[in-house]
Amino acid sequence: MEIKEYFKILNKRKLMVIAITLSCALLSAVVSYFVIKPVYKSEIKVAIDANTASDKTEKKQDYQDVIMYQKLVKSYSKYATSRVVIKDVIKELNLSLTEDELINMISVAPEGDTEFLAISVKSKDKYEVSKITDQLALSLKNVTKKIKNADNVQLIDAATVPAKPDSPKPALNIAIAFVIGLMLSVGLVFLLEYLDNTVKDEEELKKILGCSVLGVIPVFEEK
Repeated sequence: MEIKEYFKILNKRKLMVIAITLSCALLSAVVSYFVIKPVYKSEIKVAIDANTASDKTEKKQDYQDVIMYQKLVKSYSKYATSRVVIKDVIKELNLSLTEDELINMISVAPEGDTEFLAISVKSKDKYEVSKITDQLALSLKNVTKKIKNADNVQLIDAATVPAKPDSPKPALNIAIAFVIGLMLSVGLVFLLEYLDNTVKDEEELKKILGCSVLGVIPVFEEK
């Protein structure tokens, strides 16, 4: 089958392609704007300082210091989602959440090879999410200070109230739905064409029989 014939098949059922594609995009828009509840994200960064107040001295950092910092930051990322820290956050903010629910809202990760730890929280309440993020950093500082007898967590700044939802992303969802709808509609068109075994014109009949068409009997509507 030549490319020209592919376009001919699509053109024959172009209304179906347009209808299915637009329907998918419209459905995605309705779901994104009216069905899915927006989720907000707040983030804060804390610095993990290996030198405590008692032993802070001027010294050169070598390779071993860098490795030690990286391990320390990874260790504190585990502390941030530990039960003891989570319990402290729930207690201080008087949250009506279980420990597992709060843990699932939290994401903690080291910032590359730096001494910074990125803490982010997702919630459907845009005002609550910033409070939880701030308290999580503070609880991490207070709890680890008691456990390790060292104040290694340095709070840099406060979390801000998110201006817009982190998800859903309607524009992205609509674009994806549009592409999926287009692919589905095109696939359906070629499937229907494959299942249709009727002869539609003289050219197709020539290909099937391998001989020329001598004449065509027209169809008259009965009056």
